[in-house]
Amino acid sequence: MKILRNELKNELHIRTQKDFPKAGVEFIDIMPLIIQKETFKEIIDKFVEEIKDKKVEYIVGAEARGFMIGAAVANQLNIGFVPVRKAGKLPPSTVEKQFSYEKEYGKDKMELPKLVDEEYTGKRIYIIDDIYATGNTMKAMKNAIEEVGGIIVGQGVIMNIKELNDAKDVYSLLDIHET
Repeated sequence: MKILRNELKNELHIRTQKDFPKAGVEFIDIMPLIIQKETFKEIIDKFVEEIKDKKVEYIVGAEARGFMIGAAVANQLNIGFVPVRKAGKLPPSTVEKQFSYEKEYGKDKMELPKLVDEEYTGKRIYIIDDIYATGNTMKAMKNAIEEVGGIIVGQGVIMNIKELNDAKDVYSLLDIHET
């Protein structure tokens, strides 16, 4: 793994595992960045700085690492957090939209929960996740939110794997090249 751009000052402790979760895939574990309190605080502070002037009403984060980052950022900004769950984790009556997408190692299905006492229509939303690889998770969440009337005002990740995508509109703290 080669780091192309790094916005974090704290030491990076990133683990990788070849052939996980299947042969040919190199898993990048960013959990050490969250485990270290100084680095986690820096990540949250950087996202807050990026988002604070965008008039965001909700942060949306994907299960599971997007939950940790997104909820912490939403808390700091004093706005709502919407957890996008893997299919089947929510009772059907609480699901606003279900959507499928292709990941670099298979298909997945997620569910966007209903908001409390309001609709997505016209709501300003920022999407946060941990890693942007092919971008299909983030694109699927963006499409689902827009289909129910939400307005995406930005997207951000801790790490962008540059050789797997050509994203120009995704904020990232680290840009890497896997090889």
